[in-house]
Amino acid sequence: MGLFDFFKKKETAPEAQEALDKGLEKTKDGFFNKITKAVAGKSSVDDEVLDNLEEVLVTSDVGVSTTLKIIKRIEERVARDKYLNTSELNFILRDEIQLLLSENNSNDFRQFEYGDHKPYVIMVVGVNGVGKTTTIGKLAHKLKESGLKVVLGAADTFRAAAVDQIKLWGERVGVRVVAQAMGSDPASVAFDTLQSAVANGEDVVIIDTAGRLHNKIGLMNELGKIKQVMQKVVPGAPHEILLVLDASTGQNAFEQCKQFTEATDVNALAITKLDGTAKGGVVIGISDQFKIPVKYIGVGEKINDLQLFDKKDFVNSLFK
Repeated sequence: MGLFDFFKKKETAPEAQEALDKGLEKTKDGFFNKITKAVAGKSSVDDEVLDNLEEVLVTSDVGVSTTLKIIKRIEERVARDKYLNTSELNFILRDEIQLLLSENNSNDFRQFEYGDHKPYVIMVVGVNGVGKTTTIGKLAHKLKESGLKVVLGAADTFRAAAVDQIKLWGERVGVRVVAQAMGSDPASVAFDTLQSAVANGEDVVIIDTAGRLHNKIGLMNELGKIKQVMQKVVPGAPHEILLVLDASTGQNAFEQCKQFTEATDVNALAITKLDGTAKGGVVIGISDQFKIPVKYIGVGEKINDLQLFDKKDFVNSLFK
């Protein structure tokens, strides 16, 4: 059974959709106010409307590269249908964004399988303050609710607060936490966590890591060392390297994604704090530019507000 199936068992579609709609309210309001202004006084989609739309997308943090792709696609549709009017623009824009996301993320989460990996090892990376530990706690909660045995590894040993936070989440959701003294070798914590997970027959291991980007070489070396020691215990680990990004940082999230993807083999993204920002467009741009599946999105502060990312649901909610 896939992890996707585990989530769906516990989360009914209406509840998830309602949380998603609420979480995207700020992005939606800002986005549509800008589009309304972009087409004001215009009946047909002309060059001026397209220029205005380009500005709307860029200022909504979709990113320049992705915006230009979307505008080009709309231009081609306008060329094919000379009588395209501005009232149809929202539908066309929604279609083109959905198509773009589908093309860029063929490795969708719906096809992700838990498979034969036991334990399945997730290494979580990201700068401090993006909601990394909260995402780990919420993910552990979802998986435990589904009947999986989960263990957390507190390998961000440079901040006492990080270790304490992971321990608190462990207590809150009822999962085991492996931790050592502050300043311990992060690789040692990861090694211990995997060894104990194997001994205890646990299903999923989630390893937190330090979120420092001031020295990319140091980060690369540290993450590389953690991966090496984990593979001594579980060949092929980590199976998932999950990068957590904060949507509210806008363009800075793109830069963080660039830095971390250069430092390690990120193969999944979690984008948090969508409910607190009008910059939800970063989900579209990052998904497109980095070709890495967005697997989870954070749409609120409640423990169940970490959702599986569904491209179609996301775009439909944005244009609802």
